[in-house]
Amino acid sequence: MARVLLTGVRGKTGAPLAELLAARPGVEVLGGSSSPAEVRIDGVRPTAFSWDDPAGWPAAVDSVDAVYVVRPDRADAPELVRALLDVLPEPARVVLLSEQDADYPGPGGWAPRVERAIRESGRKWTVLRPSWFMQVFTDPRFYVDDIADTGELEFASGGAAIAWIDARDIAAVAERALLEPGHAGAVYEITGPEALSLPQTATLLSEAAGRPVVHREVGIDEAVAGSEGFARELDVLTFERVRDGSFAVVTDTVERVTGRPARSLAGFLREHAGMLRRNG
Repeated sequence: MARVLLTGVRGKTGAPLAELLAARPGVEVLGGSSSPAEVRIDGVRPTAFSWDDPAGWPAAVDSVDAVYVVRPDRADAPELVRALLDVLPEPARVVLLSEQDADYPGPGGWAPRVERAIRESGRKWTVLRPSWFMQVFTDPRFYVDDIADTGELEFASGGAAIAWIDARDIAAVAERALLEPGHAGAVYEITGPEALSLPQTATLLSEAAGRPVVHREVGIDEAVAGSEGFARELDVLTFERVRDGSFAVVTDTVERVTGRPARSLAGFLREHAGMLRRNG
């Protein structure tokens, strides 16, 4: 029996990963959440885990064979991840969810420092570096409402493209890295099958939603309006990296690791067309 802890089990990658692992014979899945009572995934044991409560970590990681670490997007993430590794059982392997092209320097070398904590841990580790999630188009916290209200996809792209990735494909890569040999020491840049400009993306949204959607280029300040502090720094840096082409590189990681191609954005949007049309 392999025991696997997933931090962020209710998140975009955590939930589909939990379902994949729970379907595997001989795998005990611990669904780590700051609200364990809200973890309702068949075959998953709700487990208290919060980055704000280090005192609870030893109980969460007790006897685990592997842990999926969703990087906390906060200034103290490097220190938190390192502290979590200190309480992990010695043989446990670690899979970190990072982001595509994460070797950028600022703020304060934050993302590379998080990855360095994993690499220098002395454990078997794998780093996942995904591009932008397709799920931003189906999550009401992001673009769904704006697209429904205005028919506009506001995005500070600077004309660059994005190789959108389905979070379920990230989960499929993570499943194998957590349970199968051959992934130790790997850094996986994970993308969809093609890089699309924002006008091309808007065209696909139009087809799925059954109504016109156009891309409206905005400045970075407008794109990050409403965020502040460290979150704003990260948001600004992310859009700067979009404009630099960091998320335009296409890889075949999903197919190499899972044996099947990554899902396309067109297919993803067709799959969710009913929701997009309802929101319209």
